[in-house]
Amino acid sequence: MHYTSPEEDSARWWDFPFREGDIVVSTRSKSGTTWLQAVCLLLVLQTPDLPDRLGALSPWLDWLVQPRDEVFAQLDAQTHRRVVKTHTPLDGLPLDERATFVVVGRHPLDMAVSLYHQSANIDRARVAELTGDLRAARPRARPPVRDWLLDWIEWDGDPRAPGNLDTLPGVVLHLSDAWARRRAPNVVLVHFDDLVHDLDGAMRRLAGRLGVAVDPARWPYLVRAAGFEHMRRHARRFVPDTLGVLQDPAAFFRHGVPGDGRRAAGATGTALYESRMAALAPEDLRAWLHLNRGAAGPMPGRGGWSPA
Repeated sequence: MHYTSPEEDSARWWDFPFREGDIVVSTRSKSGTTWLQAVCLLLVLQTPDLPDRLGALSPWLDWLVQPRDEVFAQLDAQTHRRVVKTHTPLDGLPLDERATFVVVGRHPLDMAVSLYHQSANIDRARVAELTGDLRAARPRARPPVRDWLLDWIEWDGDPRAPGNLDTLPGVVLHLSDAWARRRAPNVVLVHFDDLVHDLDGAMRRLAGRLGVAVDPARWPYLVRAAGFEHMRRHARRFVPDTLGVLQDPAAFFRHGVPGDGRRAAGATGTALYESRMAALAPEDLRAWLHLNRGAAGPMPGRGGWSPA
């Protein structure tokens, strides 16, 4: 499947030269992409002091603001195990057996509220300058968050059409595809809330799936460096932006606490969301996404673990 938006093109993956051990972090926007990139880099490099900014170490391959060949050259020059970012669902990627694909799930309402606030932090003129698409510079009117969220819940268009993946049907499309592949040896699902509530445990499980052995003496420092508050305090090193697209790097790490979306939606909005999700997603995926852990047993895979 070919996915596009004014700022992204999944076709840039089609002739990407994979290497043995590559790690691809695939998420919807504001679902924990940067957090998982940081965790993977800390595990791979095994130092709490990353040698460069996260956006340089783990570039976003689909993003049109940086020429494709420049991104390829940047990754080709790396001698360590590579971590690459994408917002493309797995059915739009070449699922090379040499790579591990880590898909992050977050409660869609929390993701949507984060996306709403992130929109105000984008320098649209800078995006237009980098992409050559002057439409990106047009100001975007924003209703109050609750009104915007209710519209987001009710939207019922085609998520595969250009620019529609960050809708509720787009979120479900991305996660449903990964969920269907969850028993594949090189597909790993991670839940955002597990990073919030048990970062140490989530990192240990992911290290097992990636086949990374970490020196016990270094482990506490790696976990501390992966903490949300640590990344926010060092935002300029951890934000994915290296080209000046964000107006305020610290605002990129806005909150990170589960439950924002349900509070913003209120009882009526949450009930509407639950009705929509019942029509869009299978029951076992909804149970995992909403943290009803009893819905599915352990899943086999590389290292013997995947959250369920």
